[in-house]
Amino acid sequence: QVQLVESGGGLVQAGGSLRLSCAASGTILSSDTMGWYRQAPGKQRELVATVTSDGSTNYEESLKGRFTVSRNNARRTTSLQMNSLKSEDTAVYYCYLRRTNTSWREYWGQGTQVTVSS
Repeated sequence: QVQLVESGGGLVQAGGSLRLSCAASGTILSSDTMGWYRQAPGKQRELVATVTSDGSTNYEESLKGRFTVSRNNARRTTSLQMNSLKSEDTAVYYCYLRRTNTSWREYWGQGTQVTVSS
């Protein structure tokens, strides 16, 4: 069983930066994809970015250039560096792991709140 625990959320002024981290416990496979989703009040959960074990990344198009996802396979962690934050980035950010080796399975963290004040 995989468990994901996020850290690093908080309150930041517009234009500032935050770094989110996620630590995974349990067996993590090299074929697992890790990453981040977010959910703003009254909106659906949306993709932020994902990263594979070989470093291939996928971003929500509008976040490219401001957000950077990374992964440390040895430490079983993934991080999200967020720069030039805007008020519309305010949301709960969820760590995510997708496993597709034998069947499709998804794991989620409990979420961490990011609030950007204007």
